[in-house]
Amino acid sequence: MSLSLRDQLLKAGLVSEKQVQNAERQQKREQFQQPRGRKKPTGPSPQQLAVQKAQAEKATRDAELNRKKQEKLERKAKFAEVKQLVEQHQVARVETEEFYNFVDGTKIRRVCVTPEQRDRLIRGELAIVRIEGRYAFVPAAAVADIRARVERAVIHHNTPKVDNAGDDPYKDFVVPDDLMW
Repeated sequence: MSLSLRDQLLKAGLVSEKQVQNAERQQKREQFQQPRGRKKPTGPSPQQLAVQKAQAEKATRDAELNRKKQEKLERKAKFAEVKQLVEQHQVARVETEEFYNFVDGTKIRRVCVTPEQRDRLIRGELAIVRIEGRYAFVPAAAVADIRARVERAVIHHNTPKVDNAGDDPYKDFVVPDDLMW
């Protein structure tokens, strides 16, 4: 039969009985000092989890800020394109005593127009566009390009209506000059 290591060391005289007892007591103390039933966690520690969570939150914040910056740059580019389109296609305005009234948001605004410009505005050949707080007249051909970039830049544009002269009961009545809008 094979003897245990303790017995073999005692038989060979390498250790004394007192040394063996001290070693066994030390071993039992270490065993009782360790908490029972608890194993070391195999996953990341709570501090590591907190660091990872903070990094993830920072990454999402940074992504959101980058997205907002990109949207702001795109809006600026679109407004610059609209400004360029208006400058290219703008119809010259003149100072006259006649005005054309239109609605801008919830307010009624008016601009100086010539009789020819008034007719073109009514027919839908011209549109009123607001750029940098000023109003400008642009041809109807440029309105689609402006609306494609910034919808709210086009303030007033009459769409040409199909003339139903046969159905209009008021076709024989003329609108007085003082009722011009």
